[in-house]
Formats: sequence, C-alpha cells, structure tokens
Amino acid sequence: QVQLVESGGGLVQAGGSLRLSCAASGRAVNTNAMAWFRQAPGKERDVVAAISWSGSNTYYGDSVKGRFSISRDNAKNTVYLQMNSLKPEDTAVYYCAARSGLAIKTDPNVYDYWGQGTQVTVSS
Repeated sequence: QVQLVESGGGLVQAGGSLRLSCAASGRAVNTNAMAWFRQAPGKERDVVAAISWSGSNTYYGDSVKGRFSISRDNAKNTVYLQMNSLKPEDTAVYYCAARSGLAIKTDPNVYDYWGQGTQVTVSS
C-alpha cells in the first residue's frame, strides 16, 4: 500500500506561483509513474502533469504547458508540481496519484493510489 499526502496549496493572486509537494509513504514509489490531477467544482478530474518512474518522461496538459513543471525525487519519495503564472482558471483541488506501472498515463482510472487533495485558489 502507498499513502500519498499533498501539501503546498493555498490562496495566491493571478500571476503568482505555488509549489505543491506529494510525499509518499508505505513503500517506495520509485517504480511508479505519478501524476497530478485537478478537479474544479462541477467539472471532471483532469490530468495536469504526469511523470515516469525515472523522471525522464513527462506529460503536461495543454492548459498548463509552459507554466507548470513536474519533477520527482525518488530518494525522498516525493513528487513536486511547480506552478507559475497562475490564472484564476487554475483554481481547483489538486490531487497526487500513483499507479502500479512505469509509464505515464493520463486516464485517472488507471491510477491506484490517491492523496486527499489540496486546494489551490487563484484570485483575479
């Protein structure tokens, strides 16, 4: 079993930055692909960014390309999401997820473990 705990969310003005962290415990996740998803009220849960087990491959949703950056430190069992140039439309609950596989996937249904989520609110 893997437990994921997100941190770093909060309230920020448009144009600002936040860095989310996802700490894994229970067992090492250095062989798991991981991802950040977000869900706004009344909307589906969408992938924001994903990273392969080694960190060599990444994926970004179209709406965050060039603004967000995903990274991981397997020695610390932690995945990060650096969010720059934030926009009000980035407001959502952000979830960290891990899957029992090496490769990047964007479908939330193939992720086995989820954190509790952290709220990000961007004011205009």
